[in-house]
Amino acid sequence: MKTKLVLLSLLLFTGCAGTKLVGTWKNPEHVVFDAYKVLVVGMSQDDAVRVEFETRMVERLEQNKVEAMRSIDLFDVEFTSSEKSEQELSEVEQQLLDKGFDAILFTKVVGTENKRSFRERMGKFNNLYTRFSTDYLGHQDMYYDPEYYETFNLYHIETALYCICVDKERELIWKGDFEVDEPSKVNKTIDTYIRLMTMAMEEEDVIF
Repeated sequence: MKTKLVLLSLLLFTGCAGTKLVGTWKNPEHVVFDAYKVLVVGMSQDDAVRVEFETRMVERLEQNKVEAMRSIDLFDVEFTSSEKSEQELSEVEQQLLDKGFDAILFTKVVGTENKRSFRERMGKFNNLYTRFSTDYLGHQDMYYDPEYYETFNLYHIETALYCICVDKERELIWKGDFEVDEPSKVNKTIDTYIRLMTMAMEEEDVIF
């Protein structure tokens, strides 16, 4: 089991340089959690990203024989364009329960920060400079070249799975925290994110 966890960790952290799993939390009261009908909610101001993520996540769940539905097919424009109260969300949860849903998979960006990197220079890191002049000349543009560093946004994204089971509190079952570099190809980043997320959930016996 320990070997399996180590291999999983290596896959998660090296599977894609721009997307990595930071950590997970699982409700200790649920050793195994099976869901049969899941609402997928991707919270984003970018409608195209929301549609793409929810569509691909639903496809992944259905591949695993889990019935799933996109929030865009449930929440109309009026619902997401205004602030909702706790009472209104409780009513939504009850409607989901009445329709046979037993879980909500909720993904959103919880923070962002600007990062500086010199990844293109890392190839020189292993060079063994035997003279100061060679070392200095190879790196002197750090002083004056504005492109020596790359800047990019790092997004902190969280996916949480909530149970909406009968006769139980609407409780958190599982949570995964991820870091995602500003994507150049959104579709590829979404695919990688979903792959890492589902691998982690599978390892902890949650849905997958």
